[in-house]
Amino acid sequence: MSLPDAVKSVLSQYASFSGRARRSEYWFWALSFLILEIVLLIPLGIVMAQSVDPETMTYGAGASVAYGIFSLVMLALVLPTLAVTVRRLHDQDKSGFFWFMGLIPVAGPIIMLVFMASDGTPGPNRFGPSPKAVDAPAVPAPPRGAGPPPPPPAGGPGWGPGPPSSSRRVLGAWSARVGSCAGLSP
Repeated sequence: MSLPDAVKSVLSQYASFSGRARRSEYWFWALSFLILEIVLLIPLGIVMAQSVDPETMTYGAGASVAYGIFSLVMLALVLPTLAVTVRRLHDQDKSGFFWFMGLIPVAGPIIMLVFMASDGTPGPNRFGPSPKAVDAPAVPAPPRGAGPPPPPPAGGPGWGPGPPSSSRRVLGAWSARVGSCAGLSP
């Protein structure tokens, strides 16, 4: 999912708390939210810096309007952000109430970061079908006549015929020493 697709998906499901959201949808939305916030904060800071009255240390009407616009845009985006977060939790078969874990001081944001970065449950879960299955291309079947892959060699390194491996030499020397300490002959 690309950034424009993620933004369209989140905004088209503005207040939909049902279903599941892919990691890419969540993180592209978070990135676009951050970019929008920076784009709005820069002119807000400029307007506020230019409209301050040095004698009374109050802001003019321009700062109030700019701050009002910024606040309205951020307030309008709270609901879709909360909805995509809940859908992301649903992708991991967790209840949306896990969102409240993010309010725990210090550990909460770390826990939510881990939840948002973790892969969702494969296949359908109680919140719906996997969003990866909907967007994923079909996997081609193996060609006919191709049998299963050959089995791995029996044993492992150092256990087959040939010169003994270094681990065998060490074990042999160790067992000889242990046997001689116990009074046993090798």
